[in-house]
Parts: sequence; structure tokens; C-alpha cells
Amino acid sequence: MVFFGQKLLGKLPFKEVYLHPMVRDAHGRKMSKSLGNVIDPMDVIRGITLEDLHNLLHDSNLDPREIEKAKAGQKQDFPNGIPECGSDALRFALCAYITQARDINLDINRVQGYRFFCNKLWNATKFALMYFTGEERYSSDLALNGSENNMDLWVLSRLAVAIEACNSGFAQYDFAAVTTACYSFWLYDLCDVYLECVKPIFQNGSDKQKAAARRTLFVCLDYGLRILSPFMPFITEELFQRLPRVDGTPSICVAAYPENVSWRNDIVEKEVEFMQKAARIIRSARSDYNLPNKVKTETFIVCTDEQSNAILKKYASDLATIAYCSKIEFVTQPPTGCAILTVSAQCEVHLLLKGLIESEKEITKLQKRKDQLEQTVSKLKQAMQSADYATKVPAEVQTANTEKLQQSEGEVQRIITAIETLKLM
Repeated sequence: MVFFGQKLLGKLPFKEVYLHPMVRDAHGRKMSKSLGNVIDPMDVIRGITLEDLHNLLHDSNLDPREIEKAKAGQKQDFPNGIPECGSDALRFALCAYITQARDINLDINRVQGYRFFCNKLWNATKFALMYFTGEERYSSDLALNGSENNMDLWVLSRLAVAIEACNSGFAQYDFAAVTTACYSFWLYDLCDVYLECVKPIFQNGSDKQKAAARRTLFVCLDYGLRILSPFMPFITEELFQRLPRVDGTPSICVAAYPENVSWRNDIVEKEVEFMQKAARIIRSARSDYNLPNKVKTETFIVCTDEQSNAILKKYASDLATIAYCSKIEFVTQPPTGCAILTVSAQCEVHLLLKGLIESEKEITKLQKRKDQLEQTVSKLKQAMQSADYATKVPAEVQTANTEKLQQSEGEVQRIITAIETLKLM
């Protein structure tokens, strides 16, 4: 390419060359036929059974004495073969792996995780497109006109953050930062929060609210697909063609990559972050008491701080949506039969559980879980107190044990609190 470029065009075809790290197996070993850990990209894209992996060994020039060893390696690493992941997921995974390290320890399970992300991307876009009438066409050149609600402003701000992170990452060849920005926006901002919050708007909102939500949703889908397209060209192309665009761009491959936009709103982001903190605490408590999502709970909020109270009142409907609450009230004296959850030093959430759960049955379940956790804590402490623990146990195992101990002790305390609450009902 260099020679032909110089000869025919009189210039170099490129001026920079990117050298990626060496791709190794999930255990950090160099890929070797004799170990049976060689991963063919086409097998990851199309998928392959364990039996077919074994057959490939017989078709290779591997010494017959090494074949059984290679088969054992394949059986250990791929007991069910390699699942079909597709080229988009493989490309995204390889770019997500690229950090400052010199090696890529390629784990097929992580590649498969990005295949599931592709499924999420497809389903989320198809679901969002149901809100469009099919008659109107939209442009990504969005000018805020005051009709947007708080969650519209928030998701546009999160989109602006993602675009800035992507442009900065590409400029510095930090592909891991770009993939993280794309993944976080689609999964944690658009799917987990915004798509949930617009459901009540399209069910009960005014025409003006619905129109603002459609404009915002279109911009998120359009820009979201474009920032992702260098890593996932196939699925983004398919979805891009389905968007109700006003322009006639024939393909996402020739669409302009998004430039930094002026939708950043730090105030709204901090407010929604506080609201999400309250939602996470409520959902965590619902999980502790084994309440399914279809069972809505009444929530009573007691805030002594005016700022916290104002924020939660401002986002009360959104909090009710993502925390599965039937209603939210701001009171000074909550009713009895509530689980008390602390959001901050000045803010408490009282979750009404009376009549929703069978106290004795839940206490039995929680006590059983508490006993299991206490056994885990006891074993970890016993292992960590041994004389040669610090010298013989690898550092990464010590770190994992410390984290597991802290998580287990924290869960035990939460269960004790939950049991005490149930005893009062």
C-alpha cells in the first residue's frame, strides 16, 4: 500500500500506524495449537461446537501426541463450544479491551456479553420507534425551545457528555474510553432511565409533551447510533435506516460523526443523580423484601433539608416510575408499618410494606440468608487470619476476599435491619 501510494499518487496513504496489544487467551497464555486455546475470529463470529473444535485439531498439522492435550484445553475453556457472537460484538470487545496494558486476555464470555448488548440495542430502538407516528420526520439539529421537561434536558446532557468522551477518546486513540462512553449512555442513561420515564408521557401526557419527547428521543437514537457505528457498523446501519430522518443521508457510514454539542446541564445532572440515588435505595429495599416489580409500593419522604425536598418533589413522578411506587407523598409523620431507608443525613424514605408481605415467611427467608452470609464471613476471616495468608495467597485473591468480606458484612447488616422492621409489623 505504501509503495503503490508513493508510485501512483505521489503521497503516503497514511501517516500514523496504531499498534494494538497482543491477543492472548482468557488466562493470559499465548495462543498455541498444542494448548488448544487458539481462537479463530470466524468461530467467534459464527459460533462453533466443541465437537467441531476437536475436528479442527485433527485437520491441522499438530502432532498426534499433542491432540489429546489440546482437546483437554478446549474442553476446559469452551465446554459448550463458542457461542455465535457476530462481528459487531467481537470488534466492540477487542476495542473495549485496549488499555495501556501490553496484552489482551480475550474472554469469550465478555464478547458474548456485548452480543447481549447488541440485542438490548436492537430491542430498545425498536421499542422507541413505536412512539413515532410514521408521518413526521426529524432532524438532529435540535434547538432547545423550553418545551422539554427535566428528563429531556438530562438525557440530552448525558448524550453531550458521551459525545465529548468519544471525540476525546478517538483523538487520543483511547478506544476503551470511547466504548465505555457508548455503552454507558445506551445502557444506563437511555435504556434504564429515559425510556422508562417517557412511558407515562406517551400514555397520559399532552400533545406538546409528547412532541418534545419524540424530538429528544430521535436525537438520542440518531446520535447514539452514530457514535457507536465505528465499532458496530452492521447493527447501527440496520437501525439507522429505520429512523424517521428528514435528511437523505444514504448510510450511517457516510453520516458525519457527531461533534461536541452545547446541551451540558450540570445542575440537572446533579439533581437527577440525587433522585437516582433515592430510586436505587428503594429498589434495593424492594429486592431485600422480595417484592416483584408488578407490586407497587407507597412511599413517604421525610426531608428536613429544603433543597433535597425540592429536588425530590421536582422529580417525584420520575422517581415513582423507576422505583416502582404507586404514589409518593412528602410528610412529616409517616404511617406505621414502613421500612425506613436513609438517602442522606437530612432525607429519609419510608417504604410502606404493611399488607404487601407476610412478615413471618419473609423473616424466615432473611434469617436463612443471614446464616449463610455469616458462615461465609466466618470462613473468610478464618482464612485471612492464618499466619502465611499475606505471603502465600496472591495479591488479587486477597483483594477479592477483602471485597467479598465487606460486601457480605454489609448485607448482613441490611438483613438485620430488615428483620427488625418486619418484627414491628
